[in-house]
Amino acid sequence: MADASVEAPPTTVHKLLAEFIGTFALVLIGCGVAVVNSGEIVQTGLAFGLTVTLMAYAFGRVSGGHFNPAVSVGAALGGRTSWKDAITYIGAQIAGGIAGALVLMILLLGIDGFEAFDVDAPLGTNGFSAGGYDYAWWAAFLIEVIFTFLFVFVILAVTDKRNAANAMMAPLAIGVTLAVIHFMLIPLTGTSLNPARSIGPAIFSGGDWLVQLWPFIPAPLIGGAVAGLLYPLLFGHGEDPVPGSGLNFGSGGSSNPAFTQQWNQGQVAPGAPAEQPIIQDGWQWDPASQQWIPAQPAAPQAPQAGGWAPPASDQTQVRPPQ
Repeated sequence: MADASVEAPPTTVHKLLAEFIGTFALVLIGCGVAVVNSGEIVQTGLAFGLTVTLMAYAFGRVSGGHFNPAVSVGAALGGRTSWKDAITYIGAQIAGGIAGALVLMILLLGIDGFEAFDVDAPLGTNGFSAGGYDYAWWAAFLIEVIFTFLFVFVILAVTDKRNAANAMMAPLAIGVTLAVIHFMLIPLTGTSLNPARSIGPAIFSGGDWLVQLWPFIPAPLIGGAVAGLLYPLLFGHGEDPVPGSGLNFGSGGSSNPAFTQQWNQGQVAPGAPAEQPIIQDGWQWDPASQQWIPAQPAAPQAPQAGGWAPPASDQTQVRPPQ
């Protein structure tokens, strides 16, 4: 029987909840600080950066802590996440961003004179020639591509398995990078780098803010995609790419390369002798359902004629955690 004290690997539901909550917090806190402090640059930049840092520390072990469709696209193209996971993450992120903006609007109704869907009081929206923004659309598009590229490139670098300090320091480095980028981009576009961060506030601000939303969806995705392609091209992979990632758009794989690598090692050709079950920390990979289940005791093997069969415990291939 599996040890009940051993934590099961995160399920798909856990991962989607992590992405939803992290993006919800990013929009609620980051855009909330922008609104109540009238877009003050340092406070707003730190609010976004520190929120990403804290959410990454909280949920990085569950989903990888993307909270951003551009990051998910970059991670998938960079071999860190399967496209199957990336696509579902993006849905959870957009839902989380919309929910965060909705809650922010409701909370701001407690301010005397604040009205919902007031274009003159946007919810930390992004733009290029509305409100206080005075920037050409092509420049807004280009700057979002460039700085999203830099942001995702940093993420891929600090989370590289070859980076010895990635587990502890990566969330902090990512948050600081996001804050510094905000210091420059807030006066120009409000800083998106993240379609999920832009969609929710635009919906609940309405008017011209929805019209000006369009650059902040494709531009970050392009920047993240370029980073995902370029990083492994320049610096290689720190570990084997996750199946179903990169330019392989097939299904399968998991955002945890350690699990998928073991699953691939357990695959056998048709007609070949069956491999021993893959067991890790009391959990066994079930290829039929493509998920981890409590390890099952190995069936004893009958002695061969004239020979001796090793005990069942020796027949199970146990792989240490990675």
